[in-house]
This record gives sequence, structure tokens and C-alpha cells, in this order.
Amino acid sequence: MGLGRMPSGDKRAAMTVAELDDFLEREFPQMYVHGRIWHVLELPPHGAKLRMDYHPSQLRPGGTISGPSMMALADFALYAAVLGAIGPVGLAVTTNLSINFLRKPEPRALLADCRLLKLGKRLAVGEVCISSEGSDEPVAHVTGTYSIPPR
Repeated sequence: MGLGRMPSGDKRAAMTVAELDDFLEREFPQMYVHGRIWHVLELPPHGAKLRMDYHPSQLRPGGTISGPSMMALADFALYAAVLGAIGPVGLAVTTNLSINFLRKPEPRALLADCRLLKLGKRLAVGEVCISSEGSDEPVAHVTGTYSIPPR
């Protein structure tokens, strides 16, 4: 991904993967309705790497993973990156999400690599590259904006 650079400055994470997992389990237990298919793998400075296990509920006609499933993964990756950077702010919300579907993903796990392009006091802008596990070819490219509530 290469759409610009984050401003220099303090790039230490405000939350660890374990802290984010605890927060999500406490605040968003509904995300585990199909079991533990969502995994935050890393929270690098101003980014996040996630894995979404394959589940039959994600399929659309034609045997490919559905667009809404990929959008959910991208939105979750952006949320994880924002919280990793600012801490547990449950009311940070998506204000924009734009997705380009590039290839049909096979029915297997998907990986999301998110990078924040801008992290301000009120808005965060990021991009997410989604690929099928075992492939370097992206299946979707996403940009999104999150609104951060005042502290």
C-alpha cells in the first residue's frame, strides 16, 4: 500500500492485541455469533493486520466470499487500527467506506492489512488491502474514514 505517509511523531500503540481482544469481547460480543472467526494478528504503529476465518455464511451465489463479508473485514480492520492508535474508544464510528472488488476470493480465510493515512483529533483515514490466505494478489482495496468522538 502506498498512498502517502503518516506524519512523524509518536507511533507507539495505545492498545495491545490482547487489550483490544478483551475490549471487543466485553463491548461487542455479537461479533462472535459465528464463533471466533475474527483475529487481530498485529497492531503495528498506525495499522492493523487481521484474519477472518472462512465460514459458509460468507458465501454468495457462485461460490465466492460475499462483498458484505469483505466490507465487514475492512471495517473491522480500520476500527482495530484506530483503537490501536488512540485506545479503547467504543464510539469511534465509520463515516465513509469505499471498496473496489478486484478478484473473486475463494472460500477460504481472508487477510486484511490496514494502514492509517491520517490520524487527527476528530477523523482517521485509512486504507485496507484484503487478500485470500495463501495468495499475494489482493481481492479488494478499501478506503475508509472514522469519526473519533471528543474525549
